[in-house]
Amino acid sequence: MMVHAKRKLPIGIQTFREIRTEGYYYVDKTAFLSRLLGGGKHYFLSRPRRFGKSLFLDTCKELFEGNETLFRGLDIHDRWDWRAHRPVLRLSFGGGSFRESGSLHANLMAQLDAVARRSGVVSRYSTGPERLAALIEALHGREGRRVAVLVDEYDKPILDALAAPEISRANRDFLQGLYGVVKDADAHVRFSFFTGVSKFSKVSLFSGLNNLIDITLEPDFSAICGYTDRDLDDVFAPELNGLDREKIRDWYNGYRWLGDQVYNPFDILLLLRKRKFDAYWFETGTPSFLVETLFRRRVSSVELGSMMGSGDLLSTFDVDEMATEALLFQTGYLTITGEASLGGGPVYRLGYPNREVRQSLNRSLLRYLVRNATRQTANSVRLYELLAAADLDGLRAVFESFFSSIPYEWYTNNDIADYEGYYASVFYSYFAALGLDVTVEDRTSHGRLDMAVRFAGNVYLFEFKVVEMTPAGTAITQLRERRYADKYRDGSADVFLVGVEFSKAARNVVGFDVERA
Repeated sequence: MMVHAKRKLPIGIQTFREIRTEGYYYVDKTAFLSRLLGGGKHYFLSRPRRFGKSLFLDTCKELFEGNETLFRGLDIHDRWDWRAHRPVLRLSFGGGSFRESGSLHANLMAQLDAVARRSGVVSRYSTGPERLAALIEALHGREGRRVAVLVDEYDKPILDALAAPEISRANRDFLQGLYGVVKDADAHVRFSFFTGVSKFSKVSLFSGLNNLIDITLEPDFSAICGYTDRDLDDVFAPELNGLDREKIRDWYNGYRWLGDQVYNPFDILLLLRKRKFDAYWFETGTPSFLVETLFRRRVSSVELGSMMGSGDLLSTFDVDEMATEALLFQTGYLTITGEASLGGGPVYRLGYPNREVRQSLNRSLLRYLVRNATRQTANSVRLYELLAAADLDGLRAVFESFFSSIPYEWYTNNDIADYEGYYASVFYSYFAALGLDVTVEDRTSHGRLDMAVRFAGNVYLFEFKVVEMTPAGTAITQLRERRYADKYRDGSADVFLVGVEFSKAARNVVGFDVERA
């Protein structure tokens, strides 16, 4: 049995050289680089934040610059001609702020100035695209080898300014002209790679670079960023002792781009350091824009775990057109859980990748809805205690507290309050925010159940009705008559039927019937 020595955890380190020379763990991704170099020239990759995109680009940089010692023992080492050193022009928009007019051009010019200083190439152009084109041509001429162009966080100048659409559009248009330079300079370019969080359509951003190969949803590149189960077991074996492997999978695994499932590296590294399970990735970015968008578009939390999207829809992302499915998928809050064919084209089922995202996003939705974090937390704690004790008499009171904590203005300003699904979504978010096992719209041989919650050896089957639309008592009657409990009777759990009825006029629970099935 091979014994692995402990190394340092590369938390927040995006520099390949530092990882390889200073005793850090490294998951070898160079086999993917071999495939890229053997199959094309211009590439694009979309992945959520903190997935290792910057480290992969830095790996590309070191490879093209011919730093052979850094690659010893890695997959690509014996596949690469180390005599051929190539110039690299690398841009990153990760460090700037682009919410003001002119900030993008100033940032770009500073980056191009730095490239010129390091390479000794002089450019007299005062505009970004022209200066980039001149640098690419000059680097090729000076070195005698074509240039590798690497662009990290290509979309951040657009995403930063989404709250100011005019600036966001201006940044998009500027970048469209900038990235078109790479195509025009094709004779001087050996390889180009663009990475970012979102996938803006080629029409809006990459129309000038129509030979770009998008590997975002190519199964062979699904694990180009992120850690697989095998990576954890092989590379991080010395760190796993004392941690429940199944719990690690439940919390952090599940991201899928049509190939291998992967973990977010940031989550895994923080877990291995702190030795406790928490929402590390989710807490690094406040999804205020996302949550506000979901509420503005009347998206129920119940819908989030079972959305559908075509390949075209998941690629539809622009300042003026951001499909909800594309927004959630590209930012990492939903992932592909299945696929089918519809009319000869692919259709993807989307769902939460793991417990971290499901629990944390629903907690954020509740905080936005209740607007009182103290009261929302108290409601959640009380719900957990009641379910743990199977105190069914106390459930109605805590559910009434849920709805009374929602500001009156929210009802008057939002049409979603007119729908039965809205009430169900509040229940769902409270259960999901606690990390409970929740199934919505579960199909049985007798019909479709609104919600099932498994907890502490019990199963709670919920049916929701609005009394202005159905007679009182309909919810519990439907649970009985459609025999929903049959599917859940396996002898290992007690099953309870919970019929919940709401009134739009009262804006609260007005009927709450519980029976043991």
